[in-house]
Amino acid sequence: MATALTKGVKISVETTFRADLTDAENQILFFNYAITIENQNPFKVQLLKRHWRIFDALNNVRMISGDGVIGEQPILNPGDTHTYESGCDLNSEIGEMKGNYDFAILNESNIPQDSFKVEVPAFKLEFPPKLN
Repeated sequence: MATALTKGVKISVETTFRADLTDAENQILFFNYAITIENQNPFKVQLLKRHWRIFDALNNVRMISGDGVIGEQPILNPGDTHTYESGCDLNSEIGEMKGNYDFAILNESNIPQDSFKVEVPAFKLEFPPKLN
């Protein structure tokens, strides 16, 4: 598991190889990743945007940005966690993802006050037979 703590927001990532969605003969490998976001701050925060850098050993680096995560912009009160699962395809047996999230500090009325970036730690996407 990869973990990072930035400005009171802890990000933990676990990855899973998806053999059922993979076509290794045609160099299409699929991975899921589960991300848990924990607000360790004494104030409420909201995830607004995501930014990914996807490294694939046989492809150009992909940069992806967008609003929220899987169509959501979760609000986390102090001590709350939010977990979501998504996926990534690669053409090679070895890859890596990393990135960051844009967060806002919310007041009692859920109005954004300040914004800050939170690091998503680098996590490996590796074809299990390649590890032997």
